[in-house]
Amino acid sequence: MIAIIPARGGSKGLPGKNVRPLLGKPLIAYTIECAKAAQSIDRVVVSTDDPKIAEIAQEFGAEVPFLRPAELATDTAKAIDNYIYTVDRLSREDNIAIDAFIVLLPTSPLRKSQDIDCAVDMFLERNADSVISYTPETHPISWHKYLNTDCAFEDIFKDSLANRQELRVSYYPNGAIYVFRSAMIREGRYYTDKSYAYVMPRNRSVDIDSVEDFEYAEYLLSKGNAVVESASR
Repeated sequence: MIAIIPARGGSKGLPGKNVRPLLGKPLIAYTIECAKAAQSIDRVVVSTDDPKIAEIAQEFGAEVPFLRPAELATDTAKAIDNYIYTVDRLSREDNIAIDAFIVLLPTSPLRKSQDIDCAVDMFLERNADSVISYTPETHPISWHKYLNTDCAFEDIFKDSLANRQELRVSYYPNGAIYVFRSAMIREGRYYTDKSYAYVMPRNRSVDIDSVEDFEYAEYLLSKGNAVVESASR
């Protein structure tokens, strides 16, 4: 299966994050190496608009067959449009059919190749339209609030005074792994009634969007804590 690693050059929250050194290695390198080690992946393609990212990606063994058009690399561009563009162009130029593909965000350096293979196994075994990695939320989602301009509370959900232990655990997407049926993506969807979660532990679910996230990922990697817990399905 083809893995697409989307890595545009114009990050605003943490400029240059995709190639920022993480324990001496560019951030994107962790995802490339993980993808190359996964048995379920036979091709690793980086989608970028940035020649520097392209050069580094190729140094670590990924393909960069073309640069992403500028209009698909803006702050307002939708990721799904880039996935469609990339899959369609690869299909056309290589004369191959891509019925399904994997997306691996470079901002999730703590995933393991086993996570990818288990998610793909789930996708194939269940004949799924999508499998997306999720992780447990530590606090009930019903506790969340909106805040108005003077920091007064606005309810999102019906107020509940139940203890955390009384409420069901909720899960959120951790950004590490997406396995998509191409036909579903072309319909503009990530989920159908044949979509499933591949559950990962929180210590492999850091999604880097800030300096604090980066430092936390660095801490986990330096301590070896990223591999303590096993993944589950």
